[in-house]
Parts: sequence; C-alpha cells; structure tokens
Amino acid sequence: MKCLRLLLPAISLALGPVLGAAFAAAQGVELHVLGIGQDAGYPQAGCFQAHCMPGWEGDRPRRPAVSLALIDHDARRRYLFEATPDFPAQYFKLERIAPSSSYALSGIFLTHAHIGHYAGLMFLGHEAMGASGVPVYAMPRMRRFLEENGPWSQLVEFRNIKLMPLAHEQPVVLDAITVTPVLVPHRDEYSETVGFEIAGPSRKALFIPDINKWSLWDRDLEAVVKSVDFAFVDATFFADGELPGRDMSKIPHPFVTETMERLAHLSPQERSKVWFIHMNHTNPVLWDDTVESAAVRAAGFNLAREGMVLGL
Repeated sequence: MKCLRLLLPAISLALGPVLGAAFAAAQGVELHVLGIGQDAGYPQAGCFQAHCMPGWEGDRPRRPAVSLALIDHDARRRYLFEATPDFPAQYFKLERIAPSSSYALSGIFLTHAHIGHYAGLMFLGHEAMGASGVPVYAMPRMRRFLEENGPWSQLVEFRNIKLMPLAHEQPVVLDAITVTPVLVPHRDEYSETVGFEIAGPSRKALFIPDINKWSLWDRDLEAVVKSVDFAFVDATFFADGELPGRDMSKIPHPFVTETMERLAHLSPQERSKVWFIHMNHTNPVLWDDTVESAAVRAAGFNLAREGMVLGL
C-alpha cells in the first residue's frame, strides 16, 4: 500500500486531469489547478466575437481566472494562490477537495494587485462569507494597497482577513510546505508583482502567472526550470498579432511561442516540467482541439487545465 501511495502523483500526471483527480491520494501535499484563464477569464465580459460566443452559448466550457489550491492532507490545511473574481466557484471546488469541516483555510497568497488576482477577497467580507481572520499573504506595497483603499480596508478593519507579510526570497514555512516569493517585472501600478516557489516534502513548483518578457527578469528562466519539478508560467498570449489592431509590444507578456523557442534546447525531461497558464480569452491554447495546442504538446510542453492534481 505504501508503494502505491508513492506512485499516485506520477499516476495523476500520466492519466490526465480527470483520472488524476480520482486516483490522487488524500495524503501528503497536493497542488490543484482551479483556474487557467487571464484575469477576466473566458468568455471575457464585453466580448461578443466569434471566439467568445461558444462560451456564452454553452458550447465551450468557461475558463475561470488563474488560481491554484495547495492542500496539506497530513496537517489538514488548505491554501489558495490568488483570490480571483471566480472565487465562489473555485472555493466550492476547494470544498469538494478538502472540506471546511476537516481542513482550515490557512492562507491566501497574492501575486499582485490586478483584478484577476485579488478581487475575490471581496467574498470574504460581511456581505458574503463574513470570514474571520483568514491569513492573506502579501508583499509590502500590496499590503498597503489593501490597508489604505476601500473596500479592501474594511476587510482588515472588520478582521475578515489578517494581512501576513511577505518579502522577496524570504521563505514562509508552513508545516511540510515552504512558499518563497520572488519579484518579477510587470505593470506595478498599485503593487509589486511576485511569483512563488512552492516546495512540498518531495517536489517543488514554480508559479508565475504574470511577468513581462523573460529577458527583463534578473533570473535565468532555463536555470529556474531546471531547479523545479513543475513550472507554471505566463501564457497570456500565444503569438504576436493575436490582438488585431493593437501594438502588442505595449502588453509585454512572453508569448507562448517565445517561451517555447527559448527553452527548445532543453532536454525532453526539462521541457516536460513547463505548464502554460493564465491564457487570454483570445489564446487558442485554451482548447485542446486547436493546431496551436497540438504544437505545444508536440514540442514537449504542457497546457494546464482545471482539475489537474500534482503531488508535491
């Protein structure tokens, strides 16, 4: 039985999201994908173009904004990475995975102050859940933003949330888990932006849903990928020209094509660590039946999907 439990994380990866979720052991530390979309999800508000209409009319599943759940089954603790506008449905999924009757909501980690990454905090307030003292981990500017601006300041005043400090490259130790924030370049109008290194007892994941071009980061992407077991990286846009009539150099996310080209020289094992996430509603890799999705997989990379379970 012990041997089977050790194999279950690998089984989850091999059999895919649905079977992986069914076979995942309720022991140890697991990372669950709750959302893969860009801040506004899919279909996006106000988008009534041909690519969005299947989402409104029911032919395509909706894609919630990017979020991960981290479950420590042994300590009976659960954590969220990002509080998205899709928080109600994502929290329900979390409840099905790790029910509140047995698992405490022990923290929410925020990357930055763009709407898809923190706006879901509003559901912790007295108009909704009326939560009490939920730890919210945030960098210094992010904490000040929440403390000094309504309605977020009311969450602090009413003690719905308890702000917990983060610092660049300073690990937060949570029983068998270590979470380390890492500053990344991005549009920092209201807060700094971080990614997270999430280390469990056996494996480590990287989570960078938003970043400007890789060349602007003070770390080497190739080296970082080699240092982890799973790398969830920004896939907002697939390629240049995806937004007709707009200068995409002014929205400086790394294109999926750029990331694949940069990492193409890595071994198949290293490339298989990469999971693309945070896809704009225009991005064809939101769907498995596109030429672009097939190209990503043929190149040895992966596309994150809701329901995936990875053992840490």
